[in-house]
Amino acid sequence: MRHAVYASELGQHSENLDRRLTDELDAFNHYLVARVGNQLGGFVSITPPGHGRYSIDKYFARSDLPFSVDDGLFEVRILTVDRAFRRSILAGLLMYGAFRWSEDHGATRIVGIGRHEILPLYERAGLRPLGITIRSGAVRFELIAATVAELRAANERFAKLAARASPGIEWSLSIPMERRPGAFHGGASHSHLGAQPSPEARAKIISADVLDAWFPPSPGVLSGLSGDLAFLSMSSPPTYAVELQRAIAAARGVNPSAIVPGAGLSDLIFRALTRWVRPGARVLLVEPLYGEYAHVLVQYLGCQLNSLTIDPAMGGFADPATLSRHLERGYDLVVLVEPNNPAGYRFPPGALLEILARAPKRTLIWVDETYVDFAEPQESLESFAARSENVVIGKSMSKAYALSGLRVGYLCGPSRLAKEAWAVTPPWNISRPAQVAAIAALGDPGYYAERYRETAGLRQDLEARLALLPGVRPRRGVANFVLCEFEGIDAPTVVELARRRGLFLRDFPTDPALRWRAIRIAVGDGRTNDRVIGILEKVLEEHGDRVPAPVARTGMRAAVAAVGYRSPVAEP
Repeated sequence: MRHAVYASELGQHSENLDRRLTDELDAFNHYLVARVGNQLGGFVSITPPGHGRYSIDKYFARSDLPFSVDDGLFEVRILTVDRAFRRSILAGLLMYGAFRWSEDHGATRIVGIGRHEILPLYERAGLRPLGITIRSGAVRFELIAATVAELRAANERFAKLAARASPGIEWSLSIPMERRPGAFHGGASHSHLGAQPSPEARAKIISADVLDAWFPPSPGVLSGLSGDLAFLSMSSPPTYAVELQRAIAAARGVNPSAIVPGAGLSDLIFRALTRWVRPGARVLLVEPLYGEYAHVLVQYLGCQLNSLTIDPAMGGFADPATLSRHLERGYDLVVLVEPNNPAGYRFPPGALLEILARAPKRTLIWVDETYVDFAEPQESLESFAARSENVVIGKSMSKAYALSGLRVGYLCGPSRLAKEAWAVTPPWNISRPAQVAAIAALGDPGYYAERYRETAGLRQDLEARLALLPGVRPRRGVANFVLCEFEGIDAPTVVELARRRGLFLRDFPTDPALRWRAIRIAVGDGRTNDRVIGILEKVLEEHGDRVPAPVARTGMRAAVAAVGYRSPVAEP
């Protein structure tokens, strides 16, 4: 189709005997394909950042462009529709799909070269002609561009039209048709599986995109839940989870007045930060970290946000001096994850405690310690936070205690702040089964300590095996995951190709430091890790076979994401 339109029909390129067109960008472009029944209706290509090349580089010097070329610039190119469908919704659907894909992968601006005869189509989609034209063969093109914010406003109308037409559209992209409100937190594998998947469905999927424990909860947890499941399900829980509050306090050696339980740590992020932080406050996020923090602080509270990205040394430790210098600037709130997720690093032993002890007392410091148990549980700062005036520790019990499905977390900090968090705590917010399970888990530290030791061994083995794969560089970590950097293939491509084989991985499309080269892989048991390595070997081999030589006529790369085509493990 590409040859038929751009060589035979439009005369942009010369025809060739193979009747195929390709260029060097096909090695890393992503194609969205529309099918009508079994017939190819059209396609559009997306060139992401991170590869150093765009199609516009063939025609324009970057210094002449009226916008910056940075990690937020995406190029949409080769919008192509078969003659039979040019008066249908197909062109608009492909443009909208390209916009949604780019938006969900961290785009801040989209650029393209639009054929002069169909500029009105691009303008309706929100792309603005910039008055810079070029000619390629017999075709005249004009440079077009818009920010994602501008395109979002322009595409709201098309989103509603597509929603009305959705019964006739099978949307098989790995991103949703409509942008979902709220914080992005991954979990595509569980969305694919649904609420109650069969054992057969679970066996086909490797959920390495979420950090659920590879081990089961302790025997005490399972016994407590199975003892009287009917009662646990049908009875209201203790109103404010006081028994759980006391159990957490006893396990951590702090006063119960310092503890605020919640239905997972996300519940407490949304609830406590909106109580403690005033709108417009000056905030420092030590990145990378989860999307909930930025969502609540920016989208809800409108805070003035600064980011500090710490690049750990080869030994896996972060530089404490960098954070210490930033704390001197007097922020209203500082948020950090220790050990860091997804980077996997931590500060040297004792260094963070020393920094926090010297920090300005007017600065509220939130330390997310969800993964500390996998590293060095004795280095938790909970007892320090309980005695402090301004330090709060947030912890989830999901991963370290194998309770992800039950949703339990807590905050530990000054009683003054704890009282304020209690003021916005609804009654019965933690279910009875969750309270029973969490109390039992806290009562069996020996079982979990052994699981953490096993996890460390599995992680180290996975790191060593990943390092043997071509172009894969795992970072040294301390928790229940491995962050890998890839060379020669971008992260979204790895994620998509692995997903087709049943392996779900997590990339970070909106994180400036990680998005095009890094993927996080959850540590599994030995057999699961074997499957992960085997699938990644096939993905890298397949991708290597697809890369065309710059002048080879091998055809365009198979679609990485498709509208109207359902891959074996596509999103529902």
